[in-house]
Amino acid sequence: MRRLFPVTDQTATAEAAGWSLDALADAYAYPSPPDGAGWLRANMVSTLDGAGQHDGRSRPISGAADMRIFGVLRGLADAVVVGAQTVRQEGYGPARAHKGFAARRAAAGQGPAPAVAVVSASLDLDFTQPLFTSPLVPTLVLTGAGADPARIGEARKVGAEVLFAGDGTGVDPARVPAALAGHGFARLLTEGGPRLLGQFVAAGVLDELCLALSPMLTAGGAQRIAGGPSVEVPRRFALTSLLEEDGFLFGRYQRGEEGSGT
Repeated sequence: MRRLFPVTDQTATAEAAGWSLDALADAYAYPSPPDGAGWLRANMVSTLDGAGQHDGRSRPISGAADMRIFGVLRGLADAVVVGAQTVRQEGYGPARAHKGFAARRAAAGQGPAPAVAVVSASLDLDFTQPLFTSPLVPTLVLTGAGADPARIGEARKVGAEVLFAGDGTGVDPARVPAALAGHGFARLLTEGGPRLLGQFVAAGVLDELCLALSPMLTAGGAQRIAGGPSVEVPRRFALTSLLEEDGFLFGRYQRGEEGSGT
């Protein structure tokens, strides 16, 4: 791993000694969000030709360095926010504790692992899966206040915590970060899918994007990392960090000024 931006004498010295887990965690540390607000970070991977998946999954376009950063980002988060379709498609299980983050999480007042927060309007979820029946920390389900009471009851029966982020049967993406922050989950990480990320972008609540650019080409009609509604004006993000390993580029972008200026 080497840092391409920003580069200082201190970072060059650190790289000579190698990137430890703590060094990566420091490089991706969360900013302090305002009181009562959450910081919503996305972690996505894309090929050189813009594909966010191959054969419906992101793993084939990933790599060892990408998975290492994936683990670091999870190790820093209070909650991992994911769409119901991605839970079904990727076979999501509960987050695991990482002993390398135990002391850091304890010092930050966090549990042993991040909670997984599933966004679902219909609650069309298999509550017999390990994500719901055997998580290290209770799984969260975000839905609308008008969601099917029977499905809400099934979720609660297996120990899931149901939070409301919408007045009707749907979920308002703009209300998801605040709903989670209000329950003590301020450091938020979304891993997709593309539709959910697109909704967060359109709602203007995405604070940061951690993008792994994979040195692969797939062609075909695979979806981009963000889908759904288009924004009226492109949202400008600022590059704050750029790392490289094995041909993969790992960019960290934070919310900047609105507009598409160059």
